[in-house]
Amino acid sequence: MLGEIDEELLRAVAKYLKRVERLASSEQADQRTKLGALMSEHLGVDAATLPIVTEQIAAHRFVDADLALDALTRENDGRVIGVTGGEQRLHSSLAELITNPYHPFAEGPVSYEARATGPGTERRVVSFGIRLLRIDGVPLVIVQRGASPQHGRETAQLEVLSADEGLATESVRRMRQLMIEHSVLRGKVLSFVSNEYGQDAGASFLARPEVPAEAIVLGDGVLESVVDHVVGIGEHRQALVEAGQHLKRGVLLYGPPGTGKTLTVRHLLSRTPETTAIVLTGSSIRFITAAAEIARTFQPALVVLEDIDLVAMERAHSPQPLLFEVLDALDGLETDADVAFVMTTNRVQVLERALAARPGRVDLGVEIPLPDAAARRRLFRRYAASLPFSDAALDSAADRAEQTTGSFAKELMRRSVLAAALRGDGLPPTDEDLGAALDELLSSGAALTRLLLGGRSEEAEADDGEHVHYEGEYGTF
Repeated sequence: MLGEIDEELLRAVAKYLKRVERLASSEQADQRTKLGALMSEHLGVDAATLPIVTEQIAAHRFVDADLALDALTRENDGRVIGVTGGEQRLHSSLAELITNPYHPFAEGPVSYEARATGPGTERRVVSFGIRLLRIDGVPLVIVQRGASPQHGRETAQLEVLSADEGLATESVRRMRQLMIEHSVLRGKVLSFVSNEYGQDAGASFLARPEVPAEAIVLGDGVLESVVDHVVGIGEHRQALVEAGQHLKRGVLLYGPPGTGKTLTVRHLLSRTPETTAIVLTGSSIRFITAAAEIARTFQPALVVLEDIDLVAMERAHSPQPLLFEVLDALDGLETDADVAFVMTTNRVQVLERALAARPGRVDLGVEIPLPDAAARRRLFRRYAASLPFSDAALDSAADRAEQTTGSFAKELMRRSVLAAALRGDGLPPTDEDLGAALDELLSSGAALTRLLLGGRSEEAEADDGEHVHYEGEYGTF
């Protein structure tokens, strides 16, 4: 008798629990937003019950991701929809977009933003939208969001939903592949842009310079040795690899300001029109890890780090100095990576010990000194161009202008032309104008001007023997 009562009680409890489950299910369904209902209808299952595959996208790869997703959407007859809900939708999770009785999100217009794709070109990319597509007949939902630091989202993000978890993961892999195939970064010259929070805000594209070898005045064989190391290794990569030699290389150009280091770099960029180049200077050098990733992905590549002495002592977010991040980026490349790192510095003594402690990372150091008398003569004639100065006057001026750079010669020519214009007689500048302008620039009152034009002061020469020391986890240098 007791057993029969127990069985009856159990049946009643089971019946009650099923009813509660049905009511809960019905109530939960009622809480689906219109957007959640649309997703569920497309997926063929309750969207709220599916796991979410998430992929973070760096800001400088967001255009690539948009291109890849467009290709994936076209391949699979998909469409893109937007979301209503104002600002609330921007900081709502995907689960909240699907189930939120307080904010009934629904299909709305797609949100777009303009992103650079090259020097002077841009593309409209989806900054917030949902892609509905089918791959091999299996439905898939991809939520695409741009970075929104003000809403706590530091990077762009993709969220993928599918009843087939394997398909969700495979679609992310396929998207990564398409990002490389359709990338706007390959073969371009680019740098990094920071947002107001100091984070990666995307790529800034630079026009590839056109600087012929004839425009550079250096000592005999200096430019040729740099070009052979940076460009020549890339041109003969097959022979080197077959002989078991490595391709990655590091070059350090050092010397006083204004001696031609940057112009040499610009020549290297013009000599490698098919190369992906990342130019980092000043605070943007902290993006070295991202730059190395781009270089590794889009070989052949050239990474330029200008004025690295200015940030060699700066600490990144990690305990190690930024200089070691640069060296680690070199270490992280495979030996057959066709990637060249070119660094410039005005104060090589800041770097000497650190580079010596990590031998082989930089395998060519080239001094770009102040021009000697012969080089100054060539510089003066180059900047004089078609101005009617005699060869004797130009050579004499060059001989007098010791410890000066091309910037000095350029300013000297401008002042000579200005002096002639100020006379008001309509006549071209003369040798006398050149001499007077030179006297003015070489006077004691113009010492600071000479320094600003790249000349050397006694204080700077005395300072050459000083070393800046850093003491820390990685030793002293």
